Amino acid sequence: MTTRRKLISTAAMAPAAALAAPALAQSKIKWRMQTYAGPALAEHVIKPAIDSFNKIAGDQMEIELFFADQLVPTGELFRAMQRGTIDAVQSDDDSMASPTEVTVFGGYFPFASRYSLDVPVLFNQYGLNEIWDAEYSKVGVKHISAGAWDPCHFATKDPIRSLEDLKGKRVFTFPTAGRFLTQFGVVPVTLPWEDIEVAVQTGELDGIAWSGITEDYTVGWADVTNYFLTNNISGAWAGSFFANMDRYNELPDNLKELLHVCMDQSHYYRQWWYWGGEASLRVNGTKMELTTIPDEEWAQVENAALDFWEEIAAESETKAKVVEIFRQYNADMQKAGRPYRYG
Repeated sequence: MTTRRKLISTAAMAPAAALAAPALAQSKIKWRMQTYAGPALAEHVIKPAIDSFNKIAGDQMEIELFFADQLVPTGELFRAMQRGTIDAVQSDDDSMASPTEVTVFGGYFPFASRYSLDVPVLFNQYGLNEIWDAEYSKVGVKHISAGAWDPCHFATKDPIRSLEDLKGKRVFTFPTAGRFLTQFGVVPVTLPWEDIEVAVQTGELDGIAWSGITEDYTVGWADVTNYFLTNNISGAWAGSFFANMDRYNELPDNLKELLHVCMDQSHYYRQWWYWGGEASLRVNGTKMELTTIPDEEWAQVENAALDFWEEIAAESETKAKVVEIFRQYNADMQKAGRPYRYG
């Protein structure tokens, strides 16, 4: 009788156990993240961090990584994340057209930085983190963290040795950088990231002002351009990691912490990968000839940037606050002298 009762009890529990198993399997949190970068570049600027996150998170969470324009065009990344179509994004504010007062400062804001370390210092010690957090919180997006990428240089088919050589050049670049460079005759062109290499080959583009020399070699642009201009309009691309606010808030505290740690590791990786790569490829690279616009002539571009800052600052109180931080920071670095600023 005891044995029969046990058998009946076990049989009664079986359906419940069968139902419980799928529920446990579905408890793993899954996110979809899209980066601005294509596959070759993503191998360095994001994939190591996501691989690390997934390995540590184990059965708790998995982030599926998508590359440039795979799910949505880069210009629609913000809206897709805000709606929850995708859960997280790696991009600059400018490229993904975020509707905030700080969007214009993402990517390459002319001469806001001279070196890659300027970006994390501006965010972590000069107050930009707090401004970005407030701006994105207003629109339902979590700004996780910002970091530096490479400087902004021209890679072109024909040599650039003077400002005159820039005139009429059709160049793929960022929205704000393009807005600034038009005064020197540059014609900004917007195309999907994966179309750039072919556009240079067919003559639709004369060049690219999107990256430093490390990226030119990594993604194949050094194979279709002949010259690299050593003058740059910014010392580092300012980019960030973002997430849909609701999805971020749903995470347990340990996964939020892990997300921040892995994103910081990504910032660190890029800091040395770009910095070392830029120098090494200038010295040892064989695919592009280096050209330079003389300092006294390039000073016109640097001076124009200060006027551009004034123009942007006049657009809103928040923009004025960010520009004032740039002014104060650059003044401090200039006073600090070598190695913070030269000249």
